[in-house]
Amino acid sequence: MTTRTTRGRPRGTTKRELEVIAMRLFAEQGFDDTTVDQIAAAAGISGRTFFRYFPTKAEVLWHQFDDEVAALRADFATVPDDVPMMTAVRRVVVNANRYRAEDVPELRRRMHLVATVPALAATAGAHYDAWERAVSAFAGRRLGEPEDGLIPMAVGRTTLAAARAAFDAWLRRADADLTVYLDEALLALERGFVTTA
Repeated sequence: MTTRTTRGRPRGTTKRELEVIAMRLFAEQGFDDTTVDQIAAAAGISGRTFFRYFPTKAEVLWHQFDDEVAALRADFATVPDDVPMMTAVRRVVVNANRYRAEDVPELRRRMHLVATVPALAATAGAHYDAWERAVSAFAGRRLGEPEDGLIPMAVGRTTLAAARAAFDAWLRRADADLTVYLDEALLALERGFVTTA
């Protein structure tokens, strides 16, 4: 009796799997010395298939950030009307950046790469713009203005600036949870940077 082997489609990969592989290769070889073909080969796919997931190797490191933008929009949609606008912004942004302890080293590596590799820094603009627009859209709804109106845009941009300052301080010091830095920076923004001293 002969046995038949059934061969179906090979199991597909995911954006997350490609991200993990790329991060490992970037850490081992450096970003510039890692090719798309190397990432694809390590994932068991072709270079052509890689481009079905990401347009460039730089975009691999932004996929979780883009998920955060979607989470921000979803969370802003559930904020009760009685919560003050900037309090809501602070709470939503802080909650979107709660990471498990085991995920923190990877987050720090990703952020360090984005901050220090020019090719990655060059891709940041579109992703930061999407993050900023998520905040501006919420502010616009609260203020009854279009999201590209002056004040909604100012809310989005200042929130992004405060959040980036918190991330940078956290990367340098690493003496507390990221949310501590975010909450402090966004609370200062919420209060208009008024000090009691």
